[in-house]
Amino acid sequence: MKQTNQILNNLKKQNQNKMENKSSIIKVVLGAVALIVLLFINPLSYNDAGERTVVEQFDGKQFVQYAPGVYYAGFFAKERPWPNQISVSYQADAPDLDLRDGTIEIGKQTIRFGGDATSAMVSGIVQYILPMDEKEMIEMHNAHRTPQSLVQKRLAPYTKECLQSSAQLMSSEVHYSGGRAQMAQDFSDQLKNGVFILKTVDKVVYDTLEKENKRIYETNPLTDKNGNIKRKVSSIKEYGVTVADAAITDVDYEERVDNMLAKKIDASTKASVAKQELLTAQQQQLTAKAKGEQKLVEIEYQQKQEQTKQVVAAQTKVEVAKQDMEQQRIAAQAADLEARKIKTLADAEAYAKQRVMAADGALDKKLAAYQNVQKYWSEAFAKYQGNMVPYYQSGGSNGGNGGINFMELMGAKAAKDLSLELRNK
Repeated sequence: MKQTNQILNNLKKQNQNKMENKSSIIKVVLGAVALIVLLFINPLSYNDAGERTVVEQFDGKQFVQYAPGVYYAGFFAKERPWPNQISVSYQADAPDLDLRDGTIEIGKQTIRFGGDATSAMVSGIVQYILPMDEKEMIEMHNAHRTPQSLVQKRLAPYTKECLQSSAQLMSSEVHYSGGRAQMAQDFSDQLKNGVFILKTVDKVVYDTLEKENKRIYETNPLTDKNGNIKRKVSSIKEYGVTVADAAITDVDYEERVDNMLAKKIDASTKASVAKQELLTAQQQQLTAKAKGEQKLVEIEYQQKQEQTKQVVAAQTKVEVAKQDMEQQRIAAQAADLEARKIKTLADAEAYAKQRVMAADGALDKKLAAYQNVQKYWSEAFAKYQGNMVPYYQSGGSNGGNGGINFMELMGAKAAKDLSLELRNK
């Protein structure tokens, strides 16, 4: 009995396990089906930041989801994401229409300058902002369906047209001589406001490089009576597309332009070198002149210094001479006074002597002279060794002494010569 109950219990458990397994399988199948249904007919969707999504619902209604995040799209809805901005790049050698980081590459563009009909390859980028108006966005989406189609059919042709129109307004020579900024400005202006309507006229100009007259074509925008530039209707404004920024990054001229540019650069270099040499020569001339003037100033200064020294020396000599003359004048006056003094004293002394001599007949002097005379001849006579009288005498004699007579004679002579009066008055 116990064995029978155990067998029945086992059978029940097996049946329960089978039922649970079936239930699990059903749940898994239902979950998979639900997942498949959600994947294909999920009414919810997600919009990435930097994009907007055009949603076309099952009943044909369309709307644009601008805000990022999860939103309700509806069952069986079709969705097309669009970037908020599309950059049209023309920098690569070949186009690449894949949308990468909101950029589509259309390849470098060829332009032709209107002034001299030369060509060039242009590189750059234009950033377009897609419309924020839902109606315009839906119209653009319905017309082009994809960003690639929009770029190929509208943005790229419009970019090329604006480039060509900007190049038509100048020659390659004007462009490389300083017209790059003007071309970039004209390009940006036309992108934002519409392409210029142009008018071309021919004129003759003188080519300074080839030294001859040449016919060129000059292109200018047409204007209305108010002076406003006439434009074509912008093809991007139809859908409210605007331009955020535009840039021409490089212009690669054709070979003949490069050759002409090389000649221009060579001529300009030679002119610059010649000008620099002229400036150098002028500077050297000015420097030499300045140095010469400086030397003259130095010489003049030295001469003036020498003149000043000479003038000062002469003035010093004059002053010294004046001082010397003054001293001599004072000395002369002093000498004159001294001479007058001496003369006065001499006159006084002479007068005194004269008075003395007048008083005694200069007896003292005469006596002194008389004594000297007597002394000299007496000494000489004393030294005489001969005979005073001759040995032989003839005639008579009065008995006198010859020596005494001689002495008397000499004394009488001296007294006579001195006018000496031996007698007392």
